[in-house]
Amino acid sequence: MPALGFIEIPHICISAIAADVMCKAADVVVLGFEPTGVETIVVRIGANSPDAIEAALDAGELETERLGAQITARRCMARPDEAVYHLNDEPNTINALYGGRTEFRPDDFSPNLKDTMKTNTNALGILETQGFTACVEATDTMLKAADIRLVGKEKIGAAYVAITISGDVAAVTAAIEAGSSAVGSLGKLIAGHVIARPHEDLQAILPANVGQSLNK
Repeated sequence: MPALGFIEIPHICISAIAADVMCKAADVVVLGFEPTGVETIVVRIGANSPDAIEAALDAGELETERLGAQITARRCMARPDEAVYHLNDEPNTINALYGGRTEFRPDDFSPNLKDTMKTNTNALGILETQGFTACVEATDTMLKAADIRLVGKEKIGAAYVAITISGDVAAVTAAIEAGSSAVGSLGKLIAGHVIARPHEDLQAILPANVGQSLNK
């Protein structure tokens, strides 16, 4: 794409919500998430114009602040050098240090993702903790609290773990509330949020509705 944008946001949960808002605020495409190895995620976006990139970055920064966090960097590249596009050409792998994906790419999941999403409007819930035991406890509580599907688990380093669930809005909301309360002294609750209608670009990276659930 002619223009690229980068914004660095703390935590998967907040990054996902900000990315969803960016996609809905401007004509941009989410190209991927890239964990930095600590608590931040670089969200990469592309567009046909730098104006669209800037509008999306503005929306993402405002949403991050609304959620009580601060971005650590943002950049719009109006005409990036051709070599920049090849920085993410390497095969995606699992990081040996923290056990999470080195990148979250739109093609990580179902090849017929677009067709699947047309018929499914499930809400997406993300609960993030620092501490794996707390994450497991919260996950068990969420599954018992409401009729939801466990979609996946993501790690970004520094003991940060995010659990993704899906279902109808009421069920996902109830589950996230129950899971957040269950963390207690087992670890640190980073965030728990519900996205009622996740944009298809976000679903391609954190799949809520593509039949990839762990508890089929």
